Amino acid sequence: MTKEFLKLQMAEMGLLPSDTVVIHTSLRAVGHLENGADTLLDAFCEYLKDGLFLVPTHTWASVNAQASMYDAACTFPCLGAVPAAAAFRRDGLRSLHPTHSMWAHGKNAALYIQGEETATTPAPPQGCWGRLADVGAKILLIGVDNSKNTFIHALDELAGLPDRLGTPYETTLASPDGQIFHGQMTPHFCSRCPDVSKNYVNFEDALTATGAQRFGTLGRAQVRVVDAAACRDTILRTYRRADHDVCVGPEIIPEAWYLP
Repeated sequence: MTKEFLKLQMAEMGLLPSDTVVIHTSLRAVGHLENGADTLLDAFCEYLKDGLFLVPTHTWASVNAQASMYDAACTFPCLGAVPAAAAFRRDGLRSLHPTHSMWAHGKNAALYIQGEETATTPAPPQGCWGRLADVGAKILLIGVDNSKNTFIHALDELAGLPDRLGTPYETTLASPDGQIFHGQMTPHFCSRCPDVSKNYVNFEDALTATGAQRFGTLGRAQVRVVDAAACRDTILRTYRRADHDVCVGPEIIPEAWYLP
């Protein structure tokens, strides 16, 4: 498959060249691309010619209390082939968040990732992840489901859910131009579930029913096209109405908790 073919599919999904788009991707699900991950990245960069393109380049698996150094120029992402290809491309910028960085390309890229070196949690409401709804972003889950939707972590923080964060540790951050910053990070932790994100699939029906999520295709992969603002509304409404934490185990969420 070529990047031109992928761009045609982006148009069929209803993406606009002026959109802000963040992707979570299974490259294997997309299928064979003529130049691998770079073909996919090139296609998005070219299609979103008037917009902002964001790729998660997370390092939470290697940056922690035991190894707290993050260097934007060389710390390798832990998320797979697409983030690995994006992180060190010279046509974009990588943020200085120690564990949940983003690579940004396009309109206002530098402005959008500015200040991430001050983040003290994985997805603070005022940070890159938390502001996706404010800028009208679309989250594309390409060949993956909402268990990979980092934005929901930001909603957990925005809602102030208890039992989501662990013990802080000191960090050292290095920018590509050699600046050094010292900070503190409080990682994800839940005492009742080793990985709450795997239970974000509990929201699948809710997001579809409220129109926050629709479906498309990229390559051979099914794509969940998630409207960040509508996703925020649906999930925060659920959190307000629920009588317990709906993400500590698999469950079917009652319609009364998420329908307007």
